[in-house]
Amino acid sequence: MKWRAWPVAGVGFAVLWIFVRGVALEPAALVGQFLFGLAVGLPVAFVFRRLYAKRVDLSRGVRALPYVGLYLAAFSWEIVRANVDVAYRVLSPGMPIEPEVILVPLRVETDLAITTIANSITITPGTVTLDYDEETNALYVHAVDGRDPEAIVAPIRTWEDYALSVFDEERSPGDPAREIVVSGGEHDAVRGGRESAGSDGESDGGELGAARDGDRTKSREPERRGIDDE
Repeated sequence: MKWRAWPVAGVGFAVLWIFVRGVALEPAALVGQFLFGLAVGLPVAFVFRRLYAKRVDLSRGVRALPYVGLYLAAFSWEIVRANVDVAYRVLSPGMPIEPEVILVPLRVETDLAITTIANSITITPGTVTLDYDEETNALYVHAVDGRDPEAIVAPIRTWEDYALSVFDEERSPGDPAREIVVSGGEHDAVRGGRESAGSDGESDGGELGAARDGDRTKSREPERRGIDDE
């Protein structure tokens, strides 16, 4: 059953108000602040009702709650692990840092899901989302140490698995993800993989990139030969 979105948003604002106020865990205080939050939240939600969908499916939201919890748990663990890792690298005498940029193709496609993944990457120490490529539905991710790209992408894939369920995406967590591209690789490999939706497309993209590299090498040979003759 779908409900009007603005009253639901108003109730959400009232609950949020309780947390913002830091109310004591007493029934009278909780009810009083909740009613105050409703008195303010419902009019605000009504005024801005055009900013969100007209109706929401609360049953789907309830079904998504376990995946929201799993996402937050996985994200929190990665925050702790990344903080320790970055602290180790900063304090280590050898400074084991090798920056890298990785193009990470996504399976999520809605704006909210993509934004959630991108912000999670940026908030996590050691990584930052540089840009989003709409054509290939992929994120450019900068990592402070990119010697093991798969290890960097692994938590992103875990978040994405939960996001696919939370945001009711067309694809499912069991669907395979396209291959990542490390900086210096061919952007066309990702584009080709998306167009063919399979490994064949990705292989063709890689071959196309290799062919282009060969052409560029051949085009430089006459120039080098001329320089040597001089």
